Amino acid sequence: MSNLPVKVTQSTLFFRRLLAAVFSSSVLIPNFGIQPAQAQLGEYCHLSTTAAQSKENLRLLALRGNLDAQKRYQQLLKQQAKELQDCRNRTWPQIQAVWLRLYPCDMQPGILDKTMDRIVNLGYNQVNLEVFYDGKVLLPAASNPTIWPSVISTPGSQKVDLLTTAINKARQRGLKVYAWMYTINFGYSYAHLADREGAIARNGKGQTSLYVVDNGTQVFIDPYNLQAKRDYYQMVQEIVRRRPDGLLFDYVRYPRQAGSDSIATKVTDLWLFTTATQEALFRRAQNNKGLDLIRRFLSKGYITAADIAEVDQLYPQEQEPLWQGRTLSAAQKSIINPIDKQPLLQWDLWQLAVAHAMQGILDFVALVSHPAQEQGIPSGVVFFPEGNQTLGQGYDSRLQPWDRFPSTMQWHPMAYANCGDVSCIVSQVQRVVSMAKPGTQIIPALAGKWRESISNRPSLEAQMQALRQFAPQLKGVSHFAYSWQYPEHDGDRKFCRNN
Repeated sequence: MSNLPVKVTQSTLFFRRLLAAVFSSSVLIPNFGIQPAQAQLGEYCHLSTTAAQSKENLRLLALRGNLDAQKRYQQLLKQQAKELQDCRNRTWPQIQAVWLRLYPCDMQPGILDKTMDRIVNLGYNQVNLEVFYDGKVLLPAASNPTIWPSVISTPGSQKVDLLTTAINKARQRGLKVYAWMYTINFGYSYAHLADREGAIARNGKGQTSLYVVDNGTQVFIDPYNLQAKRDYYQMVQEIVRRRPDGLLFDYVRYPRQAGSDSIATKVTDLWLFTTATQEALFRRAQNNKGLDLIRRFLSKGYITAADIAEVDQLYPQEQEPLWQGRTLSAAQKSIINPIDKQPLLQWDLWQLAVAHAMQGILDFVALVSHPAQEQGIPSGVVFFPEGNQTLGQGYDSRLQPWDRFPSTMQWHPMAYANCGDVSCIVSQVQRVVSMAKPGTQIIPALAGKWRESISNRPSLEAQMQALRQFAPQLKGVSHFAYSWQYPEHDGDRKFCRNN
């Protein structure tokens, strides 16, 4: 594609490094005068209940057409935006974000205002806004050149740009907006496109993610597939044109499988069985012996001593089988007997297969973050802290090489561990902090509610207090999600109930 960067990584050098690293594994007052911020904002910059209700009353008056109320409401939003900024500047964490999904009902007058006001009331200064999820994109139907349907498909609303409206309303309140996008998970609608069938990832058992993910809606693609790259890149360009404050890439991994399949231990467990992925793998061979053994390993899942002997006979002019990242010591080179060579070569081929799968994720992220990088817009990656683990001689089936993500991107580890207290959450964040290069911006995502535990999870206050020990390296946290803080309002918005 003409607007794709010609080169996004130093593939060979990066791949060698990967092999080396992956496997070691306001109270309102009369006349709406300005009151000191500390009188309105409490711990974690929460707005007082009285101030929040007064603002809501004013919003309702403004919504009914009261011109004076409209003017004073706008003045109040500006005042509280400054108070929030001042409070966050002096209160850890400096970035306090919340994850938000919008619905078609949010087009109704006043709904987005109420939602954004409530976000400010809880001291948030950033919204991670879901713009691509479940195979739908938050673009106007009338100007959506992507392969995916628009979130807003209501007749007569083809020109409604809910993303741009949300960005504007958020900034009016001093909130930054990060566009949060599913990445390798393209959604079920993609599976309906007959001409995209070859872009869907497939394992050695003939399965796509539709067979291994419980809800049957997640469609993971082959990150090496050119068509998939073009489709996603075009979508990112459209999002970037709306000028969000940042991009967040989620689902930067392969499908999460259950039971014994949660650990990848053999080549058929890997998502390598598509044309583009295999062609890219074959290109990693550096001589004929290497290519031949890679093909045999991929087709059978193993190689035998007879395979090695046969390859030696086919290419007598070559010494050792070679591929990117494979280096041999003098002692290894001295092994001549195919029977003795077999365990070493099979292990090296297994490492190559896993690293190749991971490299596809890394290259895809490097590519699709490029439009934001060109515009000076920061981007981040959302990941599971355990997604890159080695488990015996196997690997976490998600194959999420987050420790190899660029340190120039924000890291958003999903610290969702649930053990009844904060200890396992702290351990997850500690693991990420210990593996990050100095200067990496780490913003953990926490699941929970303010002032109460939920589903055996400690309150957000308890979680944040426990993570404060990692300051100043952690300057921010995010909370999943708005729907957890305001479940009733989220349901109202989702089903167009009276707001």
